[in-house]
Amino acid sequence: MGQQRRFLNRSLLIVLTGAAILSVFTYLIGRTTLFLFADYLWYEKSAAALLLLAEAFIMLHALGYFLNIYHASRLRPEDSAQPEGGEQPSGSAAPRFTYEQAQKALPAEDPPELAVVVAAHNEPLWLVEETLTCFYNLTYPNKRIFLLDDTRYDPPGQRSAEMVAYRQAIDDLCQRIGVHLFRRPWRGAKAGMINDFLSFLDDRPPAGFEFTRSPLDEGPFNIEYVAVFDADMNPLPEFAEPLIAQLESEPDLAFIQTPQYYSNFETNRVARAAGMQQAIFYEYICEGKSSQDAMFCCGTNVVFRRAALNDVGGFDEGSVTEDFATSLRFHARGWRSAYINRLSAFGQGPEDLSGYFKQQFRWALGTVGLFRTILQAMVRTPRQLALSKWWEYSLSGTHYFVGWVFLIMVLSPVLYLLLGVPSFFARADIYLLFFFPYIVLTATLFSLAMSQRKYRLHELLSGIVLQATAFPVYIKASLLGILGIRGTFTVTPKAGSRTTPLRTLWPHLALIVLCTAAITWGSLRALFEQEPIWALVVNSLWCLYHLALLLSVFYFNTPPEEQTA
Repeated sequence: MGQQRRFLNRSLLIVLTGAAILSVFTYLIGRTTLFLFADYLWYEKSAAALLLLAEAFIMLHALGYFLNIYHASRLRPEDSAQPEGGEQPSGSAAPRFTYEQAQKALPAEDPPELAVVVAAHNEPLWLVEETLTCFYNLTYPNKRIFLLDDTRYDPPGQRSAEMVAYRQAIDDLCQRIGVHLFRRPWRGAKAGMINDFLSFLDDRPPAGFEFTRSPLDEGPFNIEYVAVFDADMNPLPEFAEPLIAQLESEPDLAFIQTPQYYSNFETNRVARAAGMQQAIFYEYICEGKSSQDAMFCCGTNVVFRRAALNDVGGFDEGSVTEDFATSLRFHARGWRSAYINRLSAFGQGPEDLSGYFKQQFRWALGTVGLFRTILQAMVRTPRQLALSKWWEYSLSGTHYFVGWVFLIMVLSPVLYLLLGVPSFFARADIYLLFFFPYIVLTATLFSLAMSQRKYRLHELLSGIVLQATAFPVYIKASLLGILGIRGTFTVTPKAGSRTTPLRTLWPHLALIVLCTAAITWGSLRALFEQEPIWALVVNSLWCLYHLALLLSVFYFNTPPEEQTA
């Protein structure tokens, strides 16, 4: 009975996905036709063109999301981690091996050697200790634990007492827990640090490096796999075995990515909303990308094949999102990637708007910067990747242009209500004829898909709303990224939450004023002019919707919440 219900749910999901995709094309065709035949002045046509481009961006990315749902729903076995017959559907995001199966599949006496690595840049000592302790508790028998201390220490003799104490505390911590400690002159941030560490393993250590062995591990290194974690990510004890078993069974697999889970969501609304935003990505989107062999590395909670890293020359140091850039290298060289949708590690999400904006700026800058590389590669070597991979990389590379899209969507009804510039068309009945089926099908499909993964809609909406507040960050980052300005690597703060000063939220405040003025003026126009009443109503409702999104910045700017007994 349960299996039949799951089959029906999956079938319904596939049918709704097809209908939603059809509604996307119907809406775009209808809106484009109306735009081409509308009798506008040049400046009205310009505003309408920008709006149409913004809507086309939304629709294309919605199409990508719907296709990911389709692929994930078609391939993902819902009833067990290992389907009957022992064969896993190609591209599935479900684990190929349970922990028990992995233990039987791997050699009992001499399993492949795994380096468990964290690159830490001036992280709080309690955080480093917590992470290293989790590494120590991993059940994988043939693991070697490494702390790559990437803190920028001043030269000896010039260090402050605080810096000397911190460095000594890191030394003592590694000796006490039993962790190998690697340091080198700073360059290239996280990517440079891991590359220097890989060179050290290959007996090509960088100049000026320092290495302190664990007193509990004196044997020679023969590392075959490298598990990489952020400093705040804590793997569960059984993290490694199923991943190593799958990598051993698929020699052309470069890496396996697992999801992130924020453990500080209970009393912090920014962390909770950021976690919901991550959940949307790590469910169907990652599963769909994996089914197309287009899953990219997310920088943490991932296991790499060392031979694959050596083959592509290590991590790409030319991007602040070295994980995304390196994934393109893997696929260009013919390596495969995989995503396993199983909670394997947990960590700390950003706890205030400032931390969240810094995180999003780094991701947006690196991703958009790499989009330039993706475009160049598509033009120069179009056969280097399959069309499905180019499609997925293009979607990922353009995602953070969403800041410009949000700005255009906010300003379009404002222009109509205040200045009479018809970005939205005055024929509200025709507009709704095309828009209503799309929005109903999209909302239904999203709700059904995520409810099957046990998520509640109101929680997911908080992640969508939080992302909308980051529009100025996305605009700045995408502009710098498309101009080829690399920027500098910044670590997401983990020292509690602070209220962001209002002066830094001036873009939100400016749009709040504009939307409020537009709604007020639109109401007066509806009262005294009355025509075209439906156009005034539709545009006023859009302004009201955008105003609610913008006002949410004040809700997220007071992130801590009182714990209930």
